[in-house]
This record gives sequence, structure tokens and C-alpha cells, in this order.
Amino acid sequence: MELMYQSFVFGSQVSKVAPITCKLPEEKCKRLRALLGTVKLSLLYKASVHGYKASAFHQRCDRQGPTLLVAYNRSGYIFGGYTSVDYARSGQYVTDQEAFLFSFQGKIPVCIKINSGHFARYDDAGGPNFGQQLYFCYKNQPVVLNHRGSAFSVNTVTMYGNDTQLTECEVYKVKQIPQSSAINKQWRNVLWTANRRAELMGLIRNHKPVMPSVSRARILMIGPVGAGKSSFFNSINSIFMGRITSKAMSGSAGTSLTTQFRTYPVVDHHEGKPLPFVLCDTMGLEEQSGAGLDIEDISSILQGHIPDRYKFNPMVPFQHNERRVYTPASLQEKIHCVVYVIDATKISLMSDKLQEKLASIRRKVNLQSIPQIVLMTKIDEACPHVQKDLQSVYVSSYIKSKVQEVSSGLGVPVSCVLPVKNYSQELELELNCDVLLLTALQQMLNFADDYLDDAGRVEHDFL
Repeated sequence: MELMYQSFVFGSQVSKVAPITCKLPEEKCKRLRALLGTVKLSLLYKASVHGYKASAFHQRCDRQGPTLLVAYNRSGYIFGGYTSVDYARSGQYVTDQEAFLFSFQGKIPVCIKINSGHFARYDDAGGPNFGQQLYFCYKNQPVVLNHRGSAFSVNTVTMYGNDTQLTECEVYKVKQIPQSSAINKQWRNVLWTANRRAELMGLIRNHKPVMPSVSRARILMIGPVGAGKSSFFNSINSIFMGRITSKAMSGSAGTSLTTQFRTYPVVDHHEGKPLPFVLCDTMGLEEQSGAGLDIEDISSILQGHIPDRYKFNPMVPFQHNERRVYTPASLQEKIHCVVYVIDATKISLMSDKLQEKLASIRRKVNLQSIPQIVLMTKIDEACPHVQKDLQSVYVSSYIKSKVQEVSSGLGVPVSCVLPVKNYSQELELELNCDVLLLTALQQMLNFADDYLDDAGRVEHDFL
């Protein structure tokens, strides 16, 4: 993080004093930056150094562009707000659709968006405020004050523990990293052509699992709620149907829309026959215990014991049929490749509990020697350059950093992290989307073959 020095001029000499250090911990800084895109934070104002007076705040923060205010109180809460509009002491209400308040709940910043965008701030000569509702350094004192208002839905207990006494208040300039810094040379080679799309579709249509006893590769999709598991199936189905489809239930609800174990075959529209793979969808992972997919169900799914349309019960793991327990599932019924679906916009915000669940699942999958891939979705929402042009995904330094972050966090090689954009709002198929999606699917089939090849060798050795 960038630091600022105070300089004093004496005659012709400039004397530098000690740097003003940031109170914001690096890990929390990283998570706040993740909310703001590809940005750099520079410290403009520190109340304990420059004073809690409104005049000191305005002297350093006016006309500095977007800013992030971070406050600290005696109870250890870290909270504040972001505004994309300059402070200017205009004496007017400010409309700011991007403004939000936040409060750290553990390592995770919980955000409160402005209710309408209007009256996000009142830009007067007083201290910083949000919605003329939440005031920082109120009346030149180290306090925070909440007035009732309609701009934000503020719960002062959860936001700052009703402790109004501030121990520090900092304001950071939020600077977007320019395109020249965010775009580097290509770090993966991709052919963005119609011929390449046709080639990939042909490879997938004609794929035959290496084990004669297996007609279709079974690919299991695992991931947090809303990451895009069902949307990936819908996207692949759309490509081979030649139009946008929505067969699997998908959306952005707070809890999993998938409540059953579903096996989705895909039919090739041109030839009218099923393709040589099945995408298996599960309940979304949730951090709370007793919610979302139960970790104990994973082993049953991997071993092929859970039937299609089995309804999950987060409170009770799958109950094995005693007869099936002693009769191992065939290789055809088992899972051949596991795919973790991770939202690129939420990688830095993933809670410890969710990371622990994923690590636990990884251990179970490793015990079965099943290959694993990470599908990183919503790359267009994560990087504005990719949103503008999907072909820039493998020249975006931001997407590259997210791939490396996922690789490190989940313990998978960088080569196994595949960025994609699912179809969500589109009404027509797009070449660049198709190339990324089909490339990912082809890699899943390759990995499934690796597993089947290994399983075949073990079976041969046993015989």
C-alpha cells in the first residue's frame, strides 16, 4: 500500500519526517480492494496525525476523486464507507450509485449499498457523512454518529457495536489501475476463431472414454451458492443446442437453488444423440453448519451411491442402502472428474469456514485419486477489461492474479484453473464465450480419461 510523507520547506531545503503509516491491516486492505476492482489505495488523511477537524479532512480529501473512509473504534470494529464522487464542500446533496458502507465481520467486509443512489452524501463543510445519516468525526470530535435516515439501512450494533468513540479515522484515495498496467502480454494461448470452436465441438462429440465399460464421463460440479454450477450446464447445453437454454435452475438467491443431486446428460442437437459426458450438479456449499451440501455426502457421490434426483437434507447425510454398501458401484456410476466452481468476484471474500469446507472436500477427493479442476466463473464481472473484450482474459494481469490466488488457496496447479464466462443475460450465443466453455469441457474430459486409464491399470493389475 502506498504511504505518504510530510514535507516542510525551510528556505531552499526540504526536510522529510517519518512516514505516516496505515492502520488498515494488509489482509483487510486486500479484501476491500477486491470490492473496488483493479485499484490502488493511497492514504490521504489520518485523523490522529492531521486532526479530527473537518477543515483538516477537507484540506486533504477535497477534489481527490473516489475515496474510501476507514474508521476504527475502541471495541475493535473496522468500518466505513466508499464514495465515487469528489468531496468539494458544494453544500449540495450528492447522487452516487456506487456508494456503500461496510463493516468487517471477522475477515469479511459486509457491504451495505445505498438504497436508491440519491442523497448518498451531503457535501458540506462539516466532516464526512454518508446519506446525511452516518457522520464521522462529528463536530470535530473522534466520534461516529448515526441519524435516522432512508439512504442506508444501518444496524449500528452489527456495524460498530454501538461504540461511538473512534480511535482512528483514515481516508484513502481510490485510483483505478490504468489499462496499460492491467493488460500485459498473453499468458495462455487461445485461438478465438469459429474454426477452433468447430474443432472443439468435434473433439467433444467424438470423444470415447478410454475404458470400454464406461460410455460417458461423469463430471461432478461442486461450489458455493451462486458460483455458477447450474449455469455452466445451461451454457454447455446451449452451445450444443445452438440456442440459449435454461434447463437447470440457476439464479442468484442467497441459498442453493439446487436441492437435489442431478445428473445432466447433454444431447447434440445436430445428431440427436447424447454426448459422451454427464454433468452432475449438487447443492451449493454454505458456510453455516446444517446448511447447503453436507460434506459427508461427498464420499457417497464420488463412489456412485447417490441416485439421480436424490433430495439432499443438510441436517442428515445420505443413508446408504445396506445392500449397496456391500455391492460397490460400477466404474460407470462413479465420478471421474471433480470441478470446483468459484466466483472470480468473491475469491478474496471467501470466508474461513467455506475455505475449510473446500479443503475437507479436497481431502476426500484426493483419497479417491480423482483429478480436480477449478472453473473460475464471472470473469467479466471481475475485470472491466474482460467485460469489454472477453479475448483479453489471458492478457489481464488481474485475472492472472485471481487464477494464482485460487491455485494457492485450493492447492491445485495454475494449469488446472480455467476462467470462463457462463451465459446469463445473453439472448444469442457468442464465439468467445463458446471457446472458453468448450476448452474447459475438453480439459475435463481429458482429466476423466486420466482417471479411467489409471483405474483400468489398477483393475488389470488386480486380475
